[in-house]
Amino acid sequence: MTDNTIISEVIVVEGKDDEAAVKKAVNAEIITTHGYGLSAAVYKRIEEAYNRCGIIIFTDPDYAGSNIRRKLSEKFPKAKHAYISKAAGTKKNDIGVENASPEAILAALKAVHAETAEKRTAFSTADLYANGLLSGENAAQRRDKVGEILGIGYGNAKTFLNRLNNYGITEEEFRKAVDSL
Repeated sequence: MTDNTIISEVIVVEGKDDEAAVKKAVNAEIITTHGYGLSAAVYKRIEEAYNRCGIIIFTDPDYAGSNIRRKLSEKFPKAKHAYISKAAGTKKNDIGVENASPEAILAALKAVHAETAEKRTAFSTADLYANGLLSGENAAQRRDKVGEILGIGYGNAKTFLNRLNNYGITEEEFRKAVDSL
């Protein structure tokens, strides 16, 4: 069921099952990290891809995936990022890109974001609080849904705020996402 969509950047995923799932959704070159302990050889392949055509970091929406994403982001600051929601990536209590449908994977890859060169402060904790994304009974679920709509993934309040600011999300995009809840 591979979509005819061709992704020009190399997609970096965690494992072989993630790679198989992405290949069902798009036509792309893929590098697997084989988990958190990236080898020197894997880093070298990622660096070559980064310099050649760019990379999209597409890790699982869990703690390990966040750590791998952070580690890769530090080394490759101009990398693009794709996210799936926890709901889209969960099957039988297992969370990962490999569990997402081809449609969810394609949507995530079409909504990639790159960090802006200059740090922005367009959004503040007051914005999160005013929109029920900082505290309260459903704040985490609301952040998850808004993150899914915006293509920036789930994060705790601090991470979510950083992504809003650093991925160039506009106030209009934010407002539309919050209003759709």
